[in-house]
Amino acid sequence: MAKTIITPILELKGISKSFGGVHALTDVYFSLQPGEIHALIGENGAGKSTLMKIIAGVHQPDSGEIIIKDQIESFHNPLVSQNHGIAAIYQEPTLYMDLDIAENIFMGHHPQYPGIPYIKWKEMHQEAARLISLLGKQMNVYSKVRGLSIAQMQIVEMAKALSMNARILIMDEPTSALTQNEVADLFHLIRKLKLDGVAVIFISHRLEEVFEIADCVTIFRDGRFVDTKFIKETSENELIRLMVGRTLDTLFPKKQVPITDEMLRVEGLCKNGLFRNISFSLHKGEILGLSGLVGARRTEVAQAIFGINPPDQGKIWIQGKLKEIDSPNAAMKEGMAYVPEDRQMHGLILGMGIKENITLTVLRQFVKLALVDNNKEGEFASGIAQQLEIKTAGLWQKAQELSGGNQQKAVLAKWLGTKPKILILDEPTRGIDVGTKAAVHQLMGDLAEQGVAILMISSELPEIIGMSDRVLVMCEGNLTGEFSRAEATQEKIMKAATRRSVP
Repeated sequence: MAKTIITPILELKGISKSFGGVHALTDVYFSLQPGEIHALIGENGAGKSTLMKIIAGVHQPDSGEIIIKDQIESFHNPLVSQNHGIAAIYQEPTLYMDLDIAENIFMGHHPQYPGIPYIKWKEMHQEAARLISLLGKQMNVYSKVRGLSIAQMQIVEMAKALSMNARILIMDEPTSALTQNEVADLFHLIRKLKLDGVAVIFISHRLEEVFEIADCVTIFRDGRFVDTKFIKETSENELIRLMVGRTLDTLFPKKQVPITDEMLRVEGLCKNGLFRNISFSLHKGEILGLSGLVGARRTEVAQAIFGINPPDQGKIWIQGKLKEIDSPNAAMKEGMAYVPEDRQMHGLILGMGIKENITLTVLRQFVKLALVDNNKEGEFASGIAQQLEIKTAGLWQKAQELSGGNQQKAVLAKWLGTKPKILILDEPTRGIDVGTKAAVHQLMGDLAEQGVAILMISSELPEIIGMSDRVLVMCEGNLTGEFSRAEATQEKIMKAATRRSVP
């Protein structure tokens, strides 16, 4: 029997876009069917977000066609895109925090009295409540957005899309800040929209989510269209190969290196209301994984060790000597470095250039007579940027213009410039693509081989198991498990991560 041909609700042909001589997209093709959940994957810098911003009217293509229901259209601004039934939910919330939920849902298209510029406030709040109920949720639409969780903000964004009769919904990394239960709720809402005929473009680095929610997947590499696959006809290993040209077994290039002298030891660390009685050691050449679920307080322990938020009780030894680490400066003087979980908020100054970000931790070594030697600073930054293969138009480029993976490399470069003996990595590969993950893992192995002691916090069990020499597990502020590399399994780690009492 011949298949019924369905006209795409959206089709892009030959789309190209450059920024300052850097080709973000080259001759790209993309097609979306009505009521389809279509995943879009690729490494950071592959062009996914640029394409979505073109669809949303934020950027205009240099060449190519945007076709909506067989009609060629031009999206000169986001309003034109919205008028064609397209709505976008970005990774970072774009809501007005001090307005209430209903005002956010109807921002820009408030219901008004005919011929009178006055808002129908009661009608607006009633309609906002109805839209949220269509998503199977109940919320007080008079509440300010500022008090909502990320998951609740996404519900508001979806209701906003429904208020505009959106038939195409773009979701850019919507699960990056959600718990497992919140992800399950989000997927339930996405499937509900699909049943109503809404087409969803779902961008994610998490391949397990792509296989769970998507009907098909399109792969980009280096700003070019690679292929489109039906989910039922592909595999995770094939998608990784199409994205980065390598297979799954190269993601965790763990090197076997000698583990020797004790570099860090903590005993009885406590912080009231956060964690208690944390004790462990870390050795030269060792990668010590710290695992646990959301709320385990792993980041708080790392921040205490690095002096960001010193512990109330406990002792810290560095290379066998008792030390008082009461500030990051004190930690850095002892050869410690800390790559934070939130690279944009705590890792980089986004409005500054890449060079200035990289040299921020070692700027004093380029200062002479109160002046910075720009040549030496540039040589230093260029060398470490090349070592980490940071893709950039130039060291002058602002950090905010880099892809997520290259931002993470810039944060790593900033701290590697201090030549640390002890390196704390908090979620080092969160929100970055598979190829960059492999590069970060390779770098971790190289550093361990050079004798750096690494404490790696990660929520990804394959990463914990693949890269760690030993694994510690936390639950609700307690250490609840410790496993050697040979002992560690996902089942054992998850059991310890949900064990509230200390074993």
